[in-house]
Amino acid sequence: MPLVDVTYAPAVPEPVLRDLGAVLPHLVSEAVECPEEPYDGDLQPGDVELRFRALGPLDRSGLDVVIEVRSKWFESRAANRQERVDGLWEAVRAATGLEDFGVYLSLPVAAWAQGD
Repeated sequence: MPLVDVTYAPAVPEPVLRDLGAVLPHLVSEAVECPEEPYDGDLQPGDVELRFRALGPLDRSGLDVVIEVRSKWFESRAANRQERVDGLWEAVRAATGLEDFGVYLSLPVAAWAQGD
């Protein structure tokens, strides 16, 4: 279950953020898909958690949007993580038209549990 934090500059229009929120669950799921956690295209509640946060007055960023993805480490994911993050960046650009943004993919050793 990927956790996705989106930090954005105040100048980013809300419709762009809404578009991003609509496409990110699918695009992230494709980017981190692996044999251990296959993606069947049928997202369910809890499959991807999105959090949006505006840059505060003390934050510093050179980009309009930073997308941070954290997903459980599997060797099959780690083997080609740069290709995965590059592909996710391209997919986000194609889907939203964003240009001035970055994507950070972190694969920590982790576990997840959730209720029904």
